[in-house]
Amino acid sequence: MKTEIITPFFFEFESDFVESLRCIPMIVRYKLDTCGIKLKLPEWVKISVEEKTQLAYLPCCLNSEIDQYGDFVNKLVWKYTGHEAGLLASVDDSWNILNEVPEEVQTKAAEWNCHGLIQKQWVELDTLQRFALVKLSRSGHEGKNFPRAMQEFGLNH
Repeated sequence: MKTEIITPFFFEFESDFVESLRCIPMIVRYKLDTCGIKLKLPEWVKISVEEKTQLAYLPCCLNSEIDQYGDFVNKLVWKYTGHEAGLLASVDDSWNILNEVPEEVQTKAAEWNCHGLIQKQWVELDTLQRFALVKLSRSGHEGKNFPRAMQEFGLNH
């Protein structure tokens, strides 16, 4: 598996909340998954906009960066809530599997009448795009962003 440097980036489908950062953008979600931290929305909203912006821009690729990022998130959660950040029991990183489109993504595409993704298209997406589609496919996420993401990624013709 190739290691891809994830640079700070906000998707167009996130534009309704990126300026205020009232929701956790995909770049931060990706980094939280990378360091195994579960940050809840009630915790996120307490963090200052400047610190949220830092979370989007801090590197989180190398092991040392992942450790530092996790420490920073933990310090922020402690600072604003008085408790430690939750840990993810495990990370289902199906966005890194390139030989097939994850079933959850195919199912969500069918629900929104988006044409099915083929494996060739899946492989051509970058890691953050695949991550976004997987996350948007899971329950508990605002559904309207899935077809918006498909269109943004050039997958909804």
